[in-house]
Amino acid sequence: MLEPQWLNALPAADAQAATTEAGLPLCPSSALAERGDAVAFDVRVWGQPARAFALRVDGQVVAYVNRCAHVPVEMDWQPGRFLDADQRWIICSIHGASYDPVDGRCVGGPCGRGRLVTVTTREQAGRVSWYPSRDVKPPAATVAAANELPALKSADPGTPS
Repeated sequence: MLEPQWLNALPAADAQAATTEAGLPLCPSSALAERGDAVAFDVRVWGQPARAFALRVDGQVVAYVNRCAHVPVEMDWQPGRFLDADQRWIICSIHGASYDPVDGRCVGGPCGRGRLVTVTTREQAGRVSWYPSRDVKPPAATVAAANELPALKSADPGTPS
């Protein structure tokens, strides 16, 4: 996962806070074509490693955990491919459950009244970022990397760092 350049200059505690407040970088806006292939990324869901994906639908970026509401399996039928042939619904490749890509709610198949787990995103200045939540967190490697950033050196050579 790419980290913003300014993040490398922050003390570890500040880097963790900045990453959470500013969101985690996901991809350039241009990587998401309207109802095209998704951009996949790593997350932790309820403390366990998982994958998530982002799509552009009706001009907006949406993102979900890559787990069917029917049975928790990854849904893409090829890497980054989640939409049906008409590019109308997100389809689980295992069970055929169908989801509305706008809000992740089940619209057909064995998912019943289920819904995909949403990952909050924001698009700004040509970049897409995602935001951790109570249930969806950054992967452990991202958190560990932020905690290992070196502390900033003091501008005053006489002040210990």
